[in-house]
Amino acid sequence: MQVLKVIARVLEYPTQELQASKDALVAAVLEDARLPRQNKEQLLRCVDLVCDGDLLDMQENYVGTFDKGRATSLLLFEHVHGESRDRGQAMVDLMEQYRANGLEIDAKELPDYLPLFLEYLSTRPWEEIKNWLEDIHHILGLLGERLYQRESLYHVLMDSLLVLSGREANRQELAQIVAAEERDDTPEALDKVWEEEMVKFVDDQGSSCSTGGVVGQRRRELEQTQTIHLADQLMTDAMPRQAGGA
Repeated sequence: MQVLKVIARVLEYPTQELQASKDALVAAVLEDARLPRQNKEQLLRCVDLVCDGDLLDMQENYVGTFDKGRATSLLLFEHVHGESRDRGQAMVDLMEQYRANGLEIDAKELPDYLPLFLEYLSTRPWEEIKNWLEDIHHILGLLGERLYQRESLYHVLMDSLLVLSGREANRQELAQIVAAEERDDTPEALDKVWEEEMVKFVDDQGSSCSTGGVVGQRRRELEQTQTIHLADQLMTDAMPRQAGGA
C-alpha cells in the first residue's frame, strides 16, 4: 500500500533525498483508492510543506516536534509501556513478526519506530494493515491531537492513519485529555528530565555523561538498538505476533 510508504517517508527526518522524491510521493497519494479526498488534500499539503520548505528549517522543526519530550515520540511502545521491561518484550515480539514475514530491519532502527512499522505494513494485505492500525488507533489519536494542539501540520498524517484504521476518534475527549497534560517539551520540563536522567545515570554507572537528556533521545536509542536491554530474551522466549495485535 503505497500511501503508507508516503506517510512513513514524511514522518522521517527531512533530507535532500526526501525533498527530491516529491513527485513520486505526490503520485502515490493521487493513485491511492482508500483515503477520502479531504485526507488526500491534507496529506498533499504536508508533502508540499516538507519537500518545498527550506531544508534546515524543516529539520529544525522536525527535531522540535518529535525529539523534545516523549508526548510526540514516534516510538509506539513508549506510549504504552514507557521504559518498563514490557516494552522490550513487545519489541522482541514485533521483530519476530517482521522476520516471520521476510523483513530484516537495520541495526540502527528500533522495531516500534512508526515510520519503520508503516513501511512493514505497506507490504502486507489490506485486512492485516487495517487490523494493525486499529490496534494502535488510540496511540494515533493521542499523537494526532498533541500535534494539532502544538499547531504542527504533521497531525494530518495521524488523521490519515486513523481513517485507514476504520476507527473514529472522539475528538472532544482527546482534546480534553491533551489539554490537561503537562507539556514535556518546554525548556523547564527538558531541564527537569535532564537532571533526573543525570542523577539516575550517576547512580547506575558511578559517573556522569555529557549527552543531553530527552533531546536527541531517539538517536541515542538507535545507537543502542542491538541490545534493546533484552538480548538475553532474543530467540528464547519470543513468539511471533499474530496479525491484528500491536
